[in-house]
Amino acid sequence: MKSQTQQVSKFEDATITGVSKPPPPFSTRTILSVRNYDLGLTLTSGQTFRWVRQQGAWEGVVGPHWVRLHVALEGIRAETAVPVTNWDWLAAYLQSRVNLEAVLKTFPPDAPLGAAVAACRGLRLLRQDPWECLASFLLSSTKQIVQIQQIIAMLCARYGSPVAVPPGHEPAFAFPCADRLAGCEEAELRACKMGFRARYLRAVAQKVTSGEMDLRRLAVLSMDEARSRLMELPGVGRKIADCVLLFGYGFQQAFPVDVWVMRALGRLYFRGRRVTGRRRERFVATHFGPHAGYAQQYLFHYMRTRGASRPRVAD
Repeated sequence: MKSQTQQVSKFEDATITGVSKPPPPFSTRTILSVRNYDLGLTLTSGQTFRWVRQQGAWEGVVGPHWVRLHVALEGIRAETAVPVTNWDWLAAYLQSRVNLEAVLKTFPPDAPLGAAVAACRGLRLLRQDPWECLASFLLSSTKQIVQIQQIIAMLCARYGSPVAVPPGHEPAFAFPCADRLAGCEEAELRACKMGFRARYLRAVAQKVTSGEMDLRRLAVLSMDEARSRLMELPGVGRKIADCVLLFGYGFQQAFPVDVWVMRALGRLYFRGRRVTGRRRERFVATHFGPHAGYAQQYLFHYMRTRGASRPRVAD
């Protein structure tokens, strides 16, 4: 079994990697030993749309696995319906090996970001499957999170492969693969309540299936090159591309700008002044540092969930 502490980056702490007790060769349960991880905050912060709160735990599907998660004193307890031999896939998805304190130390010491971090302690970035991430954010355009969740749940139930669940549990489904959606008619996808987004989802699925868009290759490109390739796809603009770069590929300097982040930057940093997109990009690149994407997620969730009173950058 591959060591849980191999390939630890400089922002990972070997004292928090792996599991507190090695699981047996085949196990349906494990504990990811991690500190400062707010599971509920992370799973509801607009990065992913398939997790459901059930009886004090979080249930979702990661790849081919139905998973139940809940926080314990030792870390994050995880349970699957089918025994597995290696839990690296879940640690990678949850990014439980990342040393969050080291990331936060790279943030600039300004009042708005400090308030966002204080309000959202333990918020983490996930590392999702690039295809699922791309398709999900294609479906997110002009939709609220609850609507996105409903669309994706319907899409998975109709076109995803069933995954094993505990006895008596309601059915669960993997996210549909690109070739499955590429073969659908637009009208069939529209029946999942996604509207005009069906055209884009079908077209992108066809490009991925044909090999015209090689999602695996994007991982070895520079962030700017990968963004350019993504933005060649139908329906993919800068915001969706940056979401995929950040949540699907782990490009930490990707900084998705939606209405909430635009509002945060405008109110908290530019004092309501209108600024050009180019100036905003320069500010983000120079101000937030190597983990700008993490800063973005804190600002996004803070702005979306907190009251109207916000601290501003000092003069």
